Amino acid sequence: MKKTAYLLAILALFTGSGFGQLIFEKSEYTARREKLMDQIPDGIAIFRGAPIPAGDTQFYQFNNLMYFTGMEIPDVILLIDGRSRTSTVFFTITENGARGEGISIDLVNDPGKFNGIEKVLPYVEFSSFLTANAGAGCVIYTPFNSEELQGEVSAEKTRSLKNSITKDEWDTRLTRELQFVKLLGEKFPGLEIKDCSSKISDLRKIKSKAEIQVIREVGRIGRQAHLAFIQATGVGVKEWDLANLFEFTCKKEGAQGLAYNTIIMSAENIPYGHYHRYNRILQEGDFVVLDAGPNYQYYDVDFSTSFPANGKFSTKQKELYNLANAIREVCVKSYKPDITFGQVGANVKKYLIDNGYNPDEPRFKGLITYGGYNHSIGMAVHDGMGTFLGPKEVLQVGFVFACDINMMYPDIQIGIRLEDTVVITDEGCEVLSAGLPRTVEEMEKAMKHRK
Repeated sequence: MKKTAYLLAILALFTGSGFGQLIFEKSEYTARREKLMDQIPDGIAIFRGAPIPAGDTQFYQFNNLMYFTGMEIPDVILLIDGRSRTSTVFFTITENGARGEGISIDLVNDPGKFNGIEKVLPYVEFSSFLTANAGAGCVIYTPFNSEELQGEVSAEKTRSLKNSITKDEWDTRLTRELQFVKLLGEKFPGLEIKDCSSKISDLRKIKSKAEIQVIREVGRIGRQAHLAFIQATGVGVKEWDLANLFEFTCKKEGAQGLAYNTIIMSAENIPYGHYHRYNRILQEGDFVVLDAGPNYQYYDVDFSTSFPANGKFSTKQKELYNLANAIREVCVKSYKPDITFGQVGANVKKYLIDNGYNPDEPRFKGLITYGGYNHSIGMAVHDGMGTFLGPKEVLQVGFVFACDINMMYPDIQIGIRLEDTVVITDEGCEVLSAGLPRTVEEMEKAMKHRK
């Protein structure tokens, strides 16, 4: 009965469940656009959706377009007018093209019925509409940072493209977003064009109840996949097979893909925090770090588990693991509204002193400064403008982030990474990775049931 009620609660979120398109109710999308309108009373914001893939691959929408409209349709332009407080979408797609992409004809014909968009026009009318509406004194807002697809992070993608393309003397092209900014400036030389990347980041940072409900489901999928991986791990097992098992389990449980490339670190690869070559066969004595999460309905979680390949902790592995898990527990018990990560770090420092550790050891520095290595999570695994959150960050209800306890010992080839996705609630916090084995005893018990 409880499982049935839970599934019904999930289904109730999907107004488009009969049409297979929208994730949330119309009021959710309308509220998001209205919050942006409140911040741009002097102008209009423009978002360009993802183009249709060049190859024969599945189309996915950019996260920002999905956030404001829920429309998984190629080549959409969204214009949000803060002056008239109305929104317009521009796109052109044939019925045959829509059906070929699995796009709801009902959504194509009347998006506003599902997401509250007031006006729909053909793609070719965007330029003339913009010219007619961007009068004197109008400010044009658009993201200068790169838009995200599944498994991408805007700030990191922006830096990567600038370094590999714009700064390459044999290329020098701008990113897609900055090329659009350049063209807007040429077409409207008298108007101010502003970056709204930080505004969108701030809006996406605090999750609604409906978003948190979806992220809970992502957490359930992530737990299932981590457990399947743990129970399949053993001496002689290929990392390649384990990576494929993780992805298979995620998709079997309903995920559309991965939040990022599954990270598997072991033996000599322990120091490399994003290792995903999967080129080892696990050996006796190996300690494994799995850092992986699914992407479901355009939302992510970020979990990490660490355990011995043979299913039994050695004395040294147990010692280091227990320390890391104790720090994790201090952090999780500290998280609540209005506390800062710096204050959480002070609690970590107190725990270390009370238990006879020297808090000035280099291995504790970041954990004390930041209260764990934390980053925002949502539609991207590193949501927002940067990767890590600073010690002055004040936790708020609805904030979703990673608590990442990361302690690597490459000289002895042991790596401990215990990462939870955490939601701040009125009472404190909810740990979406709860149910994963965390103590030594829980992990050894889980690995006794290896498949």
